[in-house]
Amino acid sequence: MMFEGSYLGDRDRLPAHAKLECKICWWVYDPDQGDPVWQIPPGTAFTDLPAHWRCPQCDGDAEQFMVVSGDAA
Repeated sequence: MMFEGSYLGDRDRLPAHAKLECKICWWVYDPDQGDPVWQIPPGTAFTDLPAHWRCPQCDGDAEQFMVVSGDAA
């Protein structure tokens, strides 16, 4: 059975400003930073990442990410 992170694989449950951390390598996706490796511009919510997006550091699946912050800054 695949572990789906603390958001249970349901991106609709995530707030737009949520930061998520890869449970494999600890890399954090911060929507304020985007992802230069995948050419994701700053301001892109995790929920808006393309379906084929993977961790830029370890190639882990997006569903392996866990919410580390969802509170307003």
